Amino acid sequence: MRHAPSTHRLEHMITVENLTKRYGSFTAVDDISFTLAPGTVTGFLGPNGAGKSTAMRIMAGLTPPTSGHATILGKPYAQLSNPGRQVGVLLDASAQHAGRTGREVLSIGAMVMGAGRDRVEEMLELVGLTPDEARRRLRHYSLGMRQRLGIAHALLGDPEVLILDEPANGLDPQGIHWMRGLLRGFAEGGGTVLLSSHLLHEVEVVADELILIGHGHIVAQGTKTELLAGSGVVVDALDRDALAKALRAAGHEPAATSTGSFHVKAQPEVVGRAAHAAGLVITELRGADGSGLEELFLQLTASESREGAAA
Repeated sequence: MRHAPSTHRLEHMITVENLTKRYGSFTAVDDISFTLAPGTVTGFLGPNGAGKSTAMRIMAGLTPPTSGHATILGKPYAQLSNPGRQVGVLLDASAQHAGRTGREVLSIGAMVMGAGRDRVEEMLELVGLTPDEARRRLRHYSLGMRQRLGIAHALLGDPEVLILDEPANGLDPQGIHWMRGLLRGFAEGGGTVLLSSHLLHEVEVVADELILIGHGHIVAQGTKTELLAGSGVVVDALDRDALAKALRAAGHEPAATSTGSFHVKAQPEVVGRAAHAAGLVITELRGADGSGLEELFLQLTASESREGAAA
């Protein structure tokens, strides 16, 4: 993959400041702010309906904000001279014309962006679409093939920034592994990636930074190391009710995890002593950071989840 380091020399490739989007009385995005630096992959995470897709559509110039603003390479998307050569966007892999072939979709994109025809063949090879698949019409593509084509289109103009909404949907494990390497390579070449995904483990593996959003507002953001480290312990016992009571008596409020154990913001020794003093048999006691991004996500968004709503 050809990717040249940025010539813009900007400290922040994406800047979002006090971004808000309201639809009548409903607030989809609520005063969010963040910046993304060159050479990083940022995971943009939240339950369904949290506001991720709306925020990304605003960044890509498809939805006007109610207030605040988002800039890419120092400008709003609409003011970029040739957006496709600067920003690669994948928001809906099914949005392409179903009657066109994969090669036609990329060829039209290349003409619009001013990219060479050799770039079309390069991208087809990069994303693993065979010559036969490139000749097929999109109505005969699987979701995974559409995602590969969407990623090829996002990369077609050799951009400096990628904005990808659920790009791993429909990909098999081999495809997800491939995409992980692709995004890491893009960032290592100086690019900036904003990645929305519900595949938390994959985000945890590939991301440098994390932004967690719920009900339109940011509930946590920072480096992956910062957010996953020092987050207390996970503890369980044969008598969970007695354990919860003992922890509260010791001044620690236990939070139930997805497995029924408890997350406690305290040191392991402190939690162990409280359980021992109550005569409890501990069945689990480990650092919460060992549970990874999924546990952090569930803890921070438990009250925000709106399963089944559109993001």
